[in-house]
Amino acid sequence: MSQLPECVEVGPADASHSVIWLHGLGADGHDFEPLVPELGLDDVRFVLPHAPVQPVTVNGGMPMRAWYDIRSPQIQQEEDSEGIHASQAMLEALIRRERERGIASRRLILAGFSQGGAIALHSGLRHGEPLGGILALSTYLPLAATFEQERTPINQTVPIFMAHGKSDPIVPLWLAEDSRYFLEQAGYSVDWHTYPIQHQVALDEIGDIAAWLRNTLS
Repeated sequence: MSQLPECVEVGPADASHSVIWLHGLGADGHDFEPLVPELGLDDVRFVLPHAPVQPVTVNGGMPMRAWYDIRSPQIQQEEDSEGIHASQAMLEALIRRERERGIASRRLILAGFSQGGAIALHSGLRHGEPLGGILALSTYLPLAATFEQERTPINQTVPIFMAHGKSDPIVPLWLAEDSRYFLEQAGYSVDWHTYPIQHQVALDEIGDIAAWLRNTLS
């Protein structure tokens, strides 16, 4: 069983819903902590895990918090399958803990930004219980080549929110659009949004996220 990563938690201990939110490369669980009050979901527990520290190839091997290695500037190439699956196992361990704390799987949302969003998408669509939703910001679907044999039909209808900056220099818009098209061709419904920003979260995007979360968790 994978070890639980350290986490920041915001929200009540007796919450009936949970959001597990994974940060991007080089950040930590505190990165999206200031966003939580802006969402207006006082009855929801937000679990914000810290990724492990590991060397990242495209950054000259510098150790930093990362959910998996990035080996090429073209992030969809030379994918770190082992690292992605290790982070999937950590996320599954967090899901199990939320289930043990009384959160039904349909009341649990997986969320993430950039690398964190990639792990949320990858793991959520392979998870063995029906989830409440997947929130994927400024990201893409990794390991698409093995998706068909690994996905689980039970989350075929899971609500998916994808949002992206039109001028993103880190995860290019075309890559996110390819992931969206890939998922739609596989029968998933994607709530797709773009914003005139780069690799970040916009103010109007926060409003759209809050509205989607309220609707999905209701």
